[in-house]
Amino acid sequence: MATARKKTTSSLEIDIGIDKKNRIAIADGLSRLLADSYTLYLKTHNYHWNVTGPMFQTLHLMFEEQYNELWVAVDLIAERIRTLGQVAPGTYKSFTKLATIKEEEGVPKATDMVRNLVKGHEQVAKTARKVLPLAEKANDQPTLDLITQRLQVHEKTAWMLRSLLDDRAA
Repeated sequence: MATARKKTTSSLEIDIGIDKKNRIAIADGLSRLLADSYTLYLKTHNYHWNVTGPMFQTLHLMFEEQYNELWVAVDLIAERIRTLGQVAPGTYKSFTKLATIKEEEGVPKATDMVRNLVKGHEQVAKTARKVLPLAEKANDQPTLDLITQRLQVHEKTAWMLRSLLDDRAA
């Protein structure tokens, strides 16, 4: 005679040294960062596909490098949200509600693409900075590390893109 096993559905409480209220607040900020990062990823990939003109080769390759980096980043951000015990947003509808970077219609000229991406990277940096005080308050070092790395990437990328538009070259 087989014995029936009692089915249990229990989930362990998260006990990583950050209280639930702080984990939720940090995850909310990271969700906004994820939405901005994903929107910037999509915009960059779109530009990669559709760039034309004399800077085609340079921009096509640069945009590919940038969207690949963003693709890895969105996974890291989403996994941090999950580590904090929250659900990572993952739909266009949720990204549209959370993102400060907006989609655009049409295909801009190459130099406008560069300008738009400068603004996009600067916006993602601003969104990331809003998470810093929350993570600092909670002594959440992994999130602080993630945000610091994202800030370095976005600030450097904005500088590099901005440099393409500098017409002071001799």
